[in-house]
Amino acid sequence: MSKRLAEVARKVGVSEATVSRVLNGKPGVSDATREAVLTALDVLGYERPTKLRGERARLVGLVLPELQNPIFPALAEIVGGALTQNGYTPLLCTQNAGGISESDYVDLLLAQQVSGVIFLGGNYTEATAPHDHYERLRRVKMPTVVVSAPVPGTGFAAVSTDDTAAAEQAVMHLRQLGHERIGFLLGPTAHQPSMRKLEGARAVLERHGASLDAELVHHGLYSIESGQAGASRLIAAGATGIVCASDPLALGAIRAARRAGLSVPADVSIVGYDDSALMSFTEPPLTTVRQPIDAMGRAVIDVLMGQIAGTMEPGDELLFEPELVLRGSTGPAAK
Repeated sequence: MSKRLAEVARKVGVSEATVSRVLNGKPGVSDATREAVLTALDVLGYERPTKLRGERARLVGLVLPELQNPIFPALAEIVGGALTQNGYTPLLCTQNAGGISESDYVDLLLAQQVSGVIFLGGNYTEATAPHDHYERLRRVKMPTVVVSAPVPGTGFAAVSTDDTAAAEQAVMHLRQLGHERIGFLLGPTAHQPSMRKLEGARAVLERHGASLDAELVHHGLYSIESGQAGASRLIAAGATGIVCASDPLALGAIRAARRAGLSVPADVSIVGYDDSALMSFTEPPLTTVRQPIDAMGRAVIDVLMGQIAGTMEPGDELLFEPELVLRGSTGPAAK
């Protein structure tokens, strides 16, 4: 108790005695100070005393890791619309390099007394990223749902596409077209969805008597530029087919092939991941593994509403089956 009093007092800039008066509902504290102490409790991850909890606002934090990959705005549109239909207002929290951090957003959302938080990607997918702010959500039993594979032990309900199955579908497609040198463009090495995709690729190759060549695996950022740089190395290493962990990576791979004087798919076949907006209008139209974001969005809302109502416990992961969408960026391996 004394540690909590001291932490809250330092955060607000008042005495421990003042904090104690607020926690015990005693008079002699201004409304502004009382509210500042209660907000500090939320931000520091301490539960308010039962008599001081009050009603949480009908707001839900919607935290996005970025806006450049079109899959995230698409998910935000689906989830945000469903929240509105359920009588909640989404608070959109978007991150960018050098801007507000995920941890800062958690503090902001706790201060706003939101009813829940939905992460559409973020630190929970990477083992080496900071995770301390998640403990603040767990301490106050904040209803929370994460989209995309979390690292083990995160403790939140998760809604994910089956990354292992996605990689297996892409690899099998390329093998059926006769490709033997298959390269992989993935996210960071500690990124859980990428790790699952790599496991799926390794498993399907081994089942068919082949092995995963480390020279044909490239980890990088989820951007067109990173895709172009990584694909250039894979092509130089002899890859005739490339499986990508996002559509922007695949677009970068197409650019790399063209810069190398190669044709897609005559010389190099490329498979994306997401089936985000406009991928059927690229040149060539992109073969990609589709995430079922409509069904996933509905599941996110169902899980969050269950937590808010107290009928569902956090912790489980719902896995959704992806679908390979065949278009013009893949073709038979050159003889």
